[in-house]
Amino acid sequence: MAQKGKEENQSVSRVAIYPGSFDPITYGHIDIVERSLEIFDTVIVAIAYDTSKNALFTVKERMETVKAVFAHVPNVVVDSFKGLLVHYVENTNAKVIIRGLRATSDFEYEFHMASMNRSLNPHLDTVFMMTSKDYFFVSSRTIKEVASLGGAVEGLVPGLVAKRLRQKFRLPVTKKKALGWDD
Repeated sequence: MAQKGKEENQSVSRVAIYPGSFDPITYGHIDIVERSLEIFDTVIVAIAYDTSKNALFTVKERMETVKAVFAHVPNVVVDSFKGLLVHYVENTNAKVIIRGLRATSDFEYEFHMASMNRSLNPHLDTVFMMTSKDYFFVSSRTIKEVASLGGAVEGLVPGLVAKRLRQKFRLPVTKKKALGWDD
């Protein structure tokens, strides 16, 4: 009888949601997704329509980019949502939200958000994952700022993201050549 219960639990898919703006996705985000897949069967990368931020990339562009980055990973699902995250989660099989932490300053904000989400849905948990030591200083905001000023972001974002950043910022040809951007 106990064996049957164990088999039933093994057939239940463990789904987690990793929400964010991903504007753009970085190797720090990718690290969190890959490590989350060691714990969960499926990770839904949920791209938020966030009206409080001035996005560089449209939600459609971000979804295309994230799908391309994880094209080889069948158990990563890319989706988008508007409104409250807890409402989006209710329409999935997920019971867990994944959040990456870079520094202690992230924790305070994330703790408040996790507490609010839990108060709105007591069946919802948040798992905090520390970003890899290689990427703790990387944020989408910093990547955009560095790229807009002509700085190299290779090694911090996938090549596709670096290329799309160069296209968005449309640096003058002379500046591109000086930086070695000969696309």
